Amino acid sequence: MHRTFRVAVLPLCAVLLVGVAAPAGAATASWRMRFPTPRPSARWYQAQSSDPAMDGIVLFGGFGGHFLSDTWLWSDGRWRLLHPAHHPTARANAGMAYDSPSGDLVLFGGFDGHRRLGDTWTFDGTDWHRQQPAKSPPRGTGPSLFPDPRSGRVDEYGGFDGQFYQLQTWRWRSDQRTWRRVFTKTSPWARSAAVAALDPVRHEVVLFGGIADVNPNNTWTFDGSDWTMRDPAHQPPQTWGAATAFDPVIGKVVSYGGGSPGGQLDDTWEWTGSDWKLLAASNPPVAREGARVSYDPELGRLVMFGGSIGNTFTRQFWTLRA
Repeated sequence: MHRTFRVAVLPLCAVLLVGVAAPAGAATASWRMRFPTPRPSARWYQAQSSDPAMDGIVLFGGFGGHFLSDTWLWSDGRWRLLHPAHHPTARANAGMAYDSPSGDLVLFGGFDGHRRLGDTWTFDGTDWHRQQPAKSPPRGTGPSLFPDPRSGRVDEYGGFDGQFYQLQTWRWRSDQRTWRRVFTKTSPWARSAAVAALDPVRHEVVLFGGIADVNPNNTWTFDGSDWTMRDPAHQPPQTWGAATAFDPVIGKVVSYGGGSPGGQLDDTWEWTGSDWKLLAASNPPVAREGARVSYDPELGRLVMFGGSIGNTFTRQFWTLRA
């Protein structure tokens, strides 16, 4: 079903796996906590994505003491619980992104407490639809889903299948209702729960960090055809489960927090296209992992929900003006 545009984990990470100084000239940003009512329950590692066809942000599932399967929409300055006739099974750490050709959200993978998942669902703004693709990426937790820089189709990279970290790149073909493997000349080293987002200004996806067997503390970009390893002068600390999205106001991908070998982080970074820059953010949220952030065009800023602060799940809702 196609829609019409209106506008163009540590319990979980254990399952998945087994004070940074600001550089000179650091940009500034301001965080603000808000208290909308109602709003989703406390959780981390939910699937979340901007949905231009709905003029809003869609949130699905996550883990908040148990695995969740609810669908929420943030639009017009409020959260609304949606009641689709069908929905994916409860899960956390799935990937989700917006597919421009179909106007649908595409959700893939995740973990339900018993097994890694490899099913594909689409959301048309009214209902979820289980797809039966002829081919699919390997099942797994922490896959990165993002719009393709060239076609706007949803691409998928990475994940953890319970034994191996993945490094394949796949593309969702809504016209064929299946996934197609993208055979790139180079590829980032295999990883899960990476920082990943499309930068439409530079027509590339930026990917950093994650959980891996081989060092994931590196930055890659994807132009829709091939991956390129970058050599930025600065990088965030190694991180996974960070809240990452493109901010069109400043024209950059922004990433906040996440887990790290030294504990949860509370730093805010932006990708300039050639380097990572640490933002001197005022009133930063307390360090957390597994939060999700998306851009709200009505507010004109990024909005962040949830995450885990230490071992406590939160339903905090923050906005960022960079």
